Amino acid sequence: MKRLVCVLLVCSSAVAQLHKDPTLDHHWHLWKKTYGKQYKEKNEEAVRRLIWEKNLKFVMLHNLEHSMGMHSYDLGMNHLGDMTSEEVMSLMSSLRVPSQWQRNITYKSNPNRILPDSVDWREKGCVTEVKYQDQKCQYDSKYRAATCSKYTELPYGREDVLKEAVANKGPVSVGVDARHPSFFLYRSGVYYEPSCTQNVNHGVLVVGYGDLNGKEYWLVKNSWGHNFGEEGYIRMARNKGNHCGIASFPSYPEI
Repeated sequence: MKRLVCVLLVCSSAVAQLHKDPTLDHHWHLWKKTYGKQYKEKNEEAVRRLIWEKNLKFVMLHNLEHSMGMHSYDLGMNHLGDMTSEEVMSLMSSLRVPSQWQRNITYKSNPNRILPDSVDWREKGCVTEVKYQDQKCQYDSKYRAATCSKYTELPYGREDVLKEAVANKGPVSVGVDARHPSFFLYRSGVYYEPSCTQNVNHGVLVVGYGDLNGKEYWLVKNSWGHNFGEEGYIRMARNKGNHCGIASFPSYPEI
């Protein structure tokens, strides 16, 4: 984190010629108060302000397009609104899948089983509270809730199998491509980002699935706090060609 701040401060001289929009002063201070933002250096705040204005413009243009029916989700200036995509990825997304990873697919699918149209494991009390990881996830044994004997891995890219596992087994861990501003500024709706790839970089948890106004989605629990998305959750497009790689590396633990 310190290194990133230092880089921003060094860059501040380069952006010093850029000017903030004074008409946004009130909104900037209101946003900082809402999310408890404080900056140690004036130069850092100046850089953060410019990033915030850039993100704000992106959010406003996207939401204008959303109001015209061009998107299935809208965006908001949440607690990550003063960060770049590169920062979010560096600080809060640590999933790295080896290119030569040999997977051991052990899940036994039953394609003839009738599945419910929607599932939400939160309603059954099977999902813990949303947490704010703040920085990269790190394992700490003192927070261990159960002993995992093994993991069951699902086949690559099979959203039909992922649906079956979520319906019959419970929440499933997956990786997604979260490197886009539209992801970390997501507020509500069914997320579909045309620029998304199947190169996953962030670990999340699928806790259900459903349909919203004709848009099929995966109900996904994130770890960026309640201020992200829909109280910490994001609904991601389902049956859209393994969108954002959500069905690329799914697995669930055997307790």
